[in-house]
Amino acid sequence: MNNKLYFQAGEISIYNDNILKTECIKEASVDLIATSPPYNVDIKYNSYDDKMPYKVYLEFTGKWLTKCFTLVKDDGRLCLNIPLDKNKGGQQSVCADITTIAKEVGWRYHSTIIWNEQNISRRTAWGSWLSAAAPYVIAPVEVIVVLYKKRWKKTSGSGKSDITRKEFMEWTNGVWDFMGESKKRVGHPSPFPVELPRRCIKLFSFVGDTVLDPFLGSGTTLIACVKTARKGIGVEIDKNYCEIARRRLITEGQINQLKLEIIKT
Repeated sequence: MNNKLYFQAGEISIYNDNILKTECIKEASVDLIATSPPYNVDIKYNSYDDKMPYKVYLEFTGKWLTKCFTLVKDDGRLCLNIPLDKNKGGQQSVCADITTIAKEVGWRYHSTIIWNEQNISRRTAWGSWLSAAAPYVIAPVEVIVVLYKKRWKKTSGSGKSDITRKEFMEWTNGVWDFMGESKKRVGHPSPFPVELPRRCIKLFSFVGDTVLDPFLGSGTTLIACVKTARKGIGVEIDKNYCEIARRRLITEGQINQLKLEIIKT
């Protein structure tokens, strides 16, 4: 038995592992990666330094993007939820920088979705208030950058889509409006709502496809996999977050508990 396997139920698996080092996932086996990596804005994670020098953060980004590139099929895709930019600790063009690194690694660019999450906390940093001296411009949105490996047209998998006409019409509009997730409710410092991976999964993968989240966190992507009949793999370096994800899969994902296999070390 793989000693990194923390939880398994049917075709849903959680690995307590480091995505940079993991050997739990076969190369060229993943159809879609849907993830939100650490933002490097000093969020208090249990097992990760979220306040690296920006250059070091971008080097880390290049490493995990390279690893993930090896894990997807030739028609595999990546939906990457990241900030548009960064203001804390200095202004940085996060989306542009990460997209550039992804293309250098080998990923090909398809599009960018703007996510208006509607619950940005009240602003307190205005720069030079009512003055042109040094104002701060802050866009209260995040983005989902859509990338692919070698070819955009998907030819592998079941070929079966479960997206409705209404969903397709709405979601192919590149501005998505839905609320963010409550940190307190989930018990994780930076969760995203199930709606985000659910849309990415239904729009960019077939029923039965394999979806990976290399930064699983509280397990949201795997809950979306359960609800959309996809195979789900989550990799999470922090054991406490693995446990939060397991609990959420049982309560919110309503996985059949008769099929559970739980591995704790």
